[in-house]
Amino acid sequence: MSSTQQAPIGVGIVGLSARRGWASQAHLPALQQLHDFELRALSASSAESARQAAEKYGVARSFGTAGELASADEVDLVVVTVKVPDHRQIIQSALAAGKMVFSEWPLGNGLAEAEELATTAAERGLHTFTGLQARSAPAVRYLRDLVADGYVGEVLSTSLVASGGGWGAVFPENGAYLLDRANGATMLTIPFGHTMSGLTMVLGDVEKITAVTATRHREVKDPQSGRVYQPDVADQVVFGGVLSSGAVASVHYRGGISRGTNFHWEINGTDGDLVVTGDIGHLQLGEFTIEGAHGSDAELSRLTVPERYFDPELQELRGTPAYNIGAAYAQIRRDLTHGGSEVPDFAHGARHHRLLDRIERAAEHA
Repeated sequence: MSSTQQAPIGVGIVGLSARRGWASQAHLPALQQLHDFELRALSASSAESARQAAEKYGVARSFGTAGELASADEVDLVVVTVKVPDHRQIIQSALAAGKMVFSEWPLGNGLAEAEELATTAAERGLHTFTGLQARSAPAVRYLRDLVADGYVGEVLSTSLVASGGGWGAVFPENGAYLLDRANGATMLTIPFGHTMSGLTMVLGDVEKITAVTATRHREVKDPQSGRVYQPDVADQVVFGGVLSSGAVASVHYRGGISRGTNFHWEINGTDGDLVVTGDIGHLQLGEFTIEGAHGSDAELSRLTVPERYFDPELQELRGTPAYNIGAAYAQIRRDLTHGGSEVPDFAHGARHHRLLDRIERAAEHA
């Protein structure tokens, strides 16, 4: 039986609001394009806000709490799109209800929470999925295959410089919680974390680590209220290390937006070079250009991502932030149907938290 003939996966989204938010910007459009999924329920911060969202988006059932949503028989997959400090409790309630869970990244508020969630999921034998959607991006998957197929020969080194977008001089709307390290949603965990996930997918795991972090924007003003915040999160993250292949890696993330380069990633090998550029430092979100040269090539030329890396069902979402989320959902269906692991599970998410924890600790002891 083909996937299109199977019953659709019933989805319940925790955090889908009638107001703007990531769930409405990305998850909702993605699910609307995919026939293998059916959005059947949502929950929000209150029963009334959930009712308003359900009415706006045409969702059959709404709940005031994530626990109620997870207990609903028609929900097969609980999708967690709320702020990081709320992940643990919501995910645990979904796992206790025996449901599959797709959690946005970061998985937990720090390594200990991520490891706890991964352990609980493993003990219950449940399917879990971590929203490291840079790994679902067509450009990143194509880049992985280029390297694996020997386009650059043996990889000697890689270097990446990018802007975090937030965590700069301009305060992000409704983003005060991003400035408090205790909330687990920092430049290190979000844009740097997503991009490192893509980098290691393409080039292999990190073995040796050196790192430096710093907070250079010591005061940030909210342009709406005028309130001044003093961030305690790094707006400069510099990672240097050695990958499992022996290749040397360097990554520098800067808070805010640069007038110059906002994403530039080079992969240099014995027989070629690859260069990835974009206007945003979030590899999981943006549109990126790949150029390459190898063998006798004298200069770089554009390498267009082949159409086979794109899902026809998601055609209308190409060029939008929802595309990679949709690609992850399509991979989830394939994983469930064929027993694969295209989308990282909670165990993988915990390992990635462990890498970021190692980098943070290396910076503290630098």
